[in-house]
Amino acid sequence: MARARISDDAGTVAVQAARAGEVDRNTLATAVRYSLQLLAEKAPGNTLEVRVPPFAAVQCVEGPRHTRGTPPNVIETDAATWLDLAAGTITWAEARASGRASASGQRAELGDLLPVV
Repeated sequence: MARARISDDAGTVAVQAARAGEVDRNTLATAVRYSLQLLAEKAPGNTLEVRVPPFAAVQCVEGPRHTRGTPPNVIETDAATWLDLAAGTITWAEARASGRASASGQRAELGDLLPVV
C-alpha cells in the first residue's frame, strides 16, 4: 500500500521548522518524507534508492528497474544532511566529499536533481 501524499502546506511548514532548528521527531520525519516525496516526483523511476534512516527511503530516477534484494544504486545520508541537500544549503559534491552522504552504484548521483525544496 502506498503512503498518503504529504500536502505541500504541511510539508513546507515541516521543512521550514526543521531547517530553523530543534524540532520534535514527528516534524523532522515529515520534513524528510516530504522532501523525498518531492525528489521522487521530480525524478520518477526505480533505478536509485535514496535512504534517510530511520525516516524514509524512496526509489527514483528513470532506468533499469530494481525488484529484489539490495538495490545496485543506493544513496544514504542522515536527516540533517538530507535537508541541507534538499534545500540547496550544501551541494551533492560537498556532501560526498565530506563523507556526509554515501553513494554506491553507477547511477547514484543527485547533483542535477537538487535542490528540491
